[in-house]
Amino acid sequence: MQKPSRKKRLSVKALVVFITAGDKHQALKIGKLVVKERLAACANVLPTIRSIYRWNGKMVVGEEALVILKTTADRYRALEKLVLELHSYQVPEIIALPITRGFKQYLGWILSEVHT
Repeated sequence: MQKPSRKKRLSVKALVVFITAGDKHQALKIGKLVVKERLAACANVLPTIRSIYRWNGKMVVGEEALVILKTTADRYRALEKLVLELHSYQVPEIIALPITRGFKQYLGWILSEVHT
C-alpha cells in the first residue's frame, strides 16, 4: 500500500468544528481557551445567530453564538473534553467535519499550530 501524499495527509487530518454557545461571552471564553491550549489553530466567533430547534418536546427559537474552530483529528477528543468542561448546555452542539480540500499553506499552518 502506498503512503498517502503530503497533500492528502494535510486534508485528512484537518477538521472544522462547530460549537453553539448560549452567548458571545461563553463563545469567546471557549475560543480563547482552546487556542491558548493549542487544541485549535484559530477560533471564529459569530456573536449572534438565530437558532430553531426542539428541546424537551418544545420548539425553541432563540439567539446563540457560534464558534468555528480549526483543529486536527488527533486533538479532537481533548478539545471536546475541554469544551464540555466549559459549556453551560446539558447537551452542547459539538460537530466536527473533515476538511477535504483547502489551501495547502493554510492546512499546514493548522497542523503546525495544534500540538499533541
